[in-house]
Order: sequence, then C-alpha cells, then structure tokens
Amino acid sequence: METERFDSGSLEATEAFLSRAYTPMRIGGRPQDTRTRIVRNAAEGLVVDRLDFGYTMTYDADQLNAICLITVHKGSMVDTTDGRNDVYGPGETFLIAPPDRPYTGALHSARYTITMFDPALLDRVAAAGANSDGPVRLTGPAVEGLVVATAVQHLAAVTLSALPSITAQEEDHRTDSRDAHTETLRRAKAFIEENAHRTIGLADIAAAAFVTPRAVQYAFSRHTDTTPLGHLRHVRLTRAHVDLVKADPHVSSVTRIAAAWGFPHVGRFAAAYRRHYGVTPAVTLRAHD
Repeated sequence: METERFDSGSLEATEAFLSRAYTPMRIGGRPQDTRTRIVRNAAEGLVVDRLDFGYTMTYDADQLNAICLITVHKGSMVDTTDGRNDVYGPGETFLIAPPDRPYTGALHSARYTITMFDPALLDRVAAAGANSDGPVRLTGPAVEGLVVATAVQHLAAVTLSALPSITAQEEDHRTDSRDAHTETLRRAKAFIEENAHRTIGLADIAAAAFVTPRAVQYAFSRHTDTTPLGHLRHVRLTRAHVDLVKADPHVSSVTRIAAAWGFPHVGRFAAAYRRHYGVTPAVTLRAHD
C-alpha cells in the first residue's frame, strides 16, 4: 500500500494537488485560513483519502472517470452538480457524481473520507452476480433511503478490512479494549433498536455508545456472536417480519418491505428470512390473503 501526505496553506498548491490526484478543477476559498491536510492510502484498485479543510472552499471539477463515495465526518458539504443543492453532514455518505460527468459544490470546514475505485469493477461484479448485456452505468439514486446507506456501509466495512493500516496508528487499542464492556454493548444495542429505521452506520453506533468504532466492535465480539452491523441487520429483519405480518398483500409486496428496511437484494433477504423464520417472506405476507 502506498501512502501520500499533503499539508499546505496555499490555495494554488491545494488546487494543483487536487487536480493531479482527482481531476482538473478550479477551487476558491476564504483567504484568512486555507490550511488543507490530505492523507492518501492506495492499494491495487482502491484509493482511500482522508481530507481536512479548515475553511469554506468551492470547487468546479471535470469528470472523475472513477466511482467516488464521500463520507462526511465533520462540517458539511454541498453538492450543486446539475443545479442541485444537496447538503451532507457528519455520518452521511453520497456519490459525488457519475464517473463521466463533471461536478460542482462547496465544503464548509469539512473533514471527510473519499473512497474511490475503477467503474470497471461494477461491470465485473454485475457479470458475476447477474445477467449483464454491457457496461454498468450509474444513473443516479434510483433507490432511496436505507438501501443506499446499507450498501455504502458494506463498502466501508470492506474498505476497513482491506486497508487496516488506515486506522491502526490513529487508535489506542488498549483503550478500545478497556472500553469494550457490557455497558458499551447495552448503549450500542439500545441505539440500534431506537434508530434501525434511520440511515445509521458503525460511526453513529459508536458515537451513541461514547466509544470509538473499534471499541464497539470489540464489545460485540467479546460479549455476543455477531457484529454491530450484523445486529443492525438482525433488528431490521425482525422489523421487516412485523411489517410482513401486518401488511395487506394486495397493497404491499416483499420487495417494497425489504427495501424499506435496507435490504436491496430481495433474494438474499428471502434467504435470510427463511433461515430465521422457517418460511419465505412471501408466505408470511400471504397469510392474511
């Protein structure tokens, strides 16, 4: 894995670095504080960057030719591409633009992570998992809510597993291990139960438990046979079951209920549901028919 660091108070130097690292772009900012810090970690096929801007900065960029997901940790980002005005804050993740489209926006004292990979990876995954007649093209957020957020959380988990050294030097493992007690587990589970309908992830669960993400992972590993996100999926499966029991089969559907609880792949949802409840979700839904 290759690591590159950038630290500058010059807008010109920052613009040059961003144009080289991503795509040619034009930036602007407030002159009193233009400190920018960037740490880039790159492995084969995957780039994970941590960026910290201590000021308001606007950008007008060319196409990336890459899938680029942004997770905001502090401050805010505004996506103004194609006339939008979408604001993202801490804990939120979004696709900055389709790979073949230019993009514009602004950030306000933002600290965030960029996860970027080749669009061809989507073609390979699609070819392996379903029939595909050609290249995959992302046309926008066709599915809203928990489906998108859940997919992003899975990518983040895979990223952390693939590049463990990104966080290895940032966290005190001994402190995390000490914080992985039953009270941490209780707070984390309570937060999940109360917020399973929202687009929450590991960072949100850890913040609610007043520990680091690694500590809450340790707590689940030490005291349960699952992970924080595994428990979240279980809670959502249970809520989906309740909705299936109550739903009118002439009005609702398995696909709609699964998507409402963050399960984008109805086949996998059905398999998980059958393992847990002994019947398919369709059988449950039709019980009142």
